[in-house]
Amino acid sequence: MRLTFLGAAGMVTGSCYLLEAGGLRLMVDCGLFQGKEEDLNREPFGVHPGSLDGVILTHAHIDHSGRLPLLRKQGFQGPIYAHPATADLAGIMLLDSAHIQEMEADRENRKARRANRVPVEPLYGQTDARAVAAQFYPLEYDELHTLNDRLQIRMQDAGHILGSAMVEVYETDESGHSTKLVFSGDLGQPDRPILQDPTLIEEADYLLLESTYGNRVHEPAKETRAHLADIIRTTIKGGGNVVIPAFAVGRTQEILYALNDLVESGELPGDLRVVLDSPLAITATELTEKHHPVFDEAARRLLRQGDRPFSFPGLTLSRTAEDSKALNEDRRPKVIIAASGMCEAGRIVHHLKHNLWRPDSTILFCGYQAEGTLGRRILDGAAPVRIHGEEIAVKARIETLHGLSAHADQEQLLAWVGGLRRLPLQTILVHGEAEGREALARLLMDRGHRVMLPIMGQVLSLPTAGTAPARRPGRSPARPKDPARVAQAKSASLSASSQRMSALIKEMKTLRRVWNVNGPHMPAGQAEELARRAGDLLRNVEEIRRIIEGAAE
Repeated sequence: MRLTFLGAAGMVTGSCYLLEAGGLRLMVDCGLFQGKEEDLNREPFGVHPGSLDGVILTHAHIDHSGRLPLLRKQGFQGPIYAHPATADLAGIMLLDSAHIQEMEADRENRKARRANRVPVEPLYGQTDARAVAAQFYPLEYDELHTLNDRLQIRMQDAGHILGSAMVEVYETDESGHSTKLVFSGDLGQPDRPILQDPTLIEEADYLLLESTYGNRVHEPAKETRAHLADIIRTTIKGGGNVVIPAFAVGRTQEILYALNDLVESGELPGDLRVVLDSPLAITATELTEKHHPVFDEAARRLLRQGDRPFSFPGLTLSRTAEDSKALNEDRRPKVIIAASGMCEAGRIVHHLKHNLWRPDSTILFCGYQAEGTLGRRILDGAAPVRIHGEEIAVKARIETLHGLSAHADQEQLLAWVGGLRRLPLQTILVHGEAEGREALARLLMDRGHRVMLPIMGQVLSLPTAGTAPARRPGRSPARPKDPARVAQAKSASLSASSQRMSALIKEMKTLRRVWNVNGPHMPAGQAEELARRAGDLLRNVEEIRRIIEGAAE
């Protein structure tokens, strides 16, 4: 296997990885760069799109899917493997992204004409977005899909947004030995409403793990719920608006779910005015209800009882531009939910322009704000901020609800990794800024992981793990019959097993170093975990020893 890091390496946006395995070239995610990395969207992909055999899409968020139309525009014609819900959601999100690309290019070209500058082309258009939607190849969770006689993939529920997936990749070499690579995708928090908890993966030879919140711990759900209700009550009582920048897919539905619960329980007034001002979010909510079979039990129970979890009496859907503009002429206090989640485009920008300067209003962030975005500048205390060429004072109350994040926090990431029965040969941290990645890396190394922090453009070769064929799901490798092939298979097995033995010895040395440094001060639970991992390593060494002896006979 060979991995090339084409995005989200040392940053959060632009998720994109080239995987060369089993004789195929696959791209995992093809996301849009946002914030300070936005200029990278016009750089070459790092691989000719026409040479790709397929794309595996972990979920529909634009920082993971947003350059797919550009990939097609430049020659990609293969399948895009994704969960059915992801395929549906990506279809509408890519159309919306194309509309924004066209609008922004038109705005820039009006300025260019006045300044006698060369006009710009949109990154892609709506025609490109519609065309790429036809390339989706839906895969259900836990469905093992064979790409060729050496490569299989399987998607598992990542619990991040509807249809989000982690990806298991199985490559088998000519001797029948298997190597398993796992892409975590974006991992969600456990015990969140609507979605199932992230699936626990028990084994991985190589693990690509997101690290968005690798240095933070989220507010508990109960406190987040109370905090949300308090912010809304206080702001509405003071005559202001609560403006919530929300990702159209995932965060919007979770906010609506929470507001429905707070209104029905009486913790917020029954006549609370809430406006969902995003055609994309409205359509995404309708699609979310369509895919209710992947909801958690609590959400399915509400549906069985006839309760629509994303709707309540005071909710208004704002579909047209005229409806949206009218909101800023209406002085009655209300909650406005609008996209985009990082405040880079869409109707939220106009609502910020009309509310940031108002001391009685609240801007409530409930999702990650990448470096360089308007949302991040506001959170970092910039005042004033520039919107559509105009300086806007920042006098509104600025609040953040970390507990509504769709990403697992530091403790949840460590707990998910702790579900592995043995340490991977390599744990590779992606999709995180420096502080988050480095903090998580230190904690993982303390637990014995061999951690790598890749940079953009880096190429990484992943040696065959040498795992016995019995671990390969759904396939029994053919056994060579002639003596030459038997000898070749034994030689390959011996080489792979030797590599694996070397890696295991390195892991044991790492564990010993961790014990020497931290052992005297290590909590009992962590010491037991270290002992368990050491036992696993010894058992693996014994297994590899038997394989080497068998291959040498």
